[in-house]
Amino acid sequence: MENILYWPAFELRFPALPKSRTLGAWALILLLFILPFQTGCSGTQVAQNIVNWMPSLQAAVTTVDSTASLLAPQYAPIFTAATIGFDAAATLVVAQAKAYLANPSSSVLAQLQSAVLAFQSSVSASVLAAAKITNSASQAKALNAINGVSTIITAIIALLTTIKGATVTPASVTATKLSEIRPYLDEKQSVAIVANHYGITTEEAQVDYSVGMARLQAAGF
Repeated sequence: MENILYWPAFELRFPALPKSRTLGAWALILLLFILPFQTGCSGTQVAQNIVNWMPSLQAAVTTVDSTASLLAPQYAPIFTAATIGFDAAATLVVAQAKAYLANPSSSVLAQLQSAVLAFQSSVSASVLAAAKITNSASQAKALNAINGVSTIITAIIALLTTIKGATVTPASVTATKLSEIRPYLDEKQSVAIVANHYGITTEEAQVDYSVGMARLQAAGF
């Protein structure tokens, strides 16, 4: 399935933009208006797209695992404590994604959603914890590592919201909002991850990312 606007589950296709062009404000407004109606993809299509993200998710978690040793000694324990559940959470998401691809039923979808939303809550908490690191170099390294995981989990949630009949909401009413963690994340890094994953231009990925984040925040994330 080819890339479509915001992490490929929206069955809405646009011609590729020349690298020399940029989308103006009116184009973005148009996309924001159109995209809310582009839902209802089949479970199998979305499941495959989610499974396609799994190698990147595992690689991002491996990067997180190796980051503590790169921080100033006093901050390594803080980072380790904040990200200690990432390996188990990623393993569960991978298993549930593969299970849903094999059997795209409502019960398996509910298990996948639960695993993804729990992981997102953990990632959001780790971002806020890393943001409290006062050494600028260590903070940058910590946030950079977590941002890779955050970008992919957010992409997966965006994909889940497009499944016909799916109801994806934040893990709880007190869950950390995207608006709370976005100031600490590197948007350029996130856009690069999206562009690399789907083989699209940075310009196209920027639109995908911006529209997708706006859509998720409007849904309560």
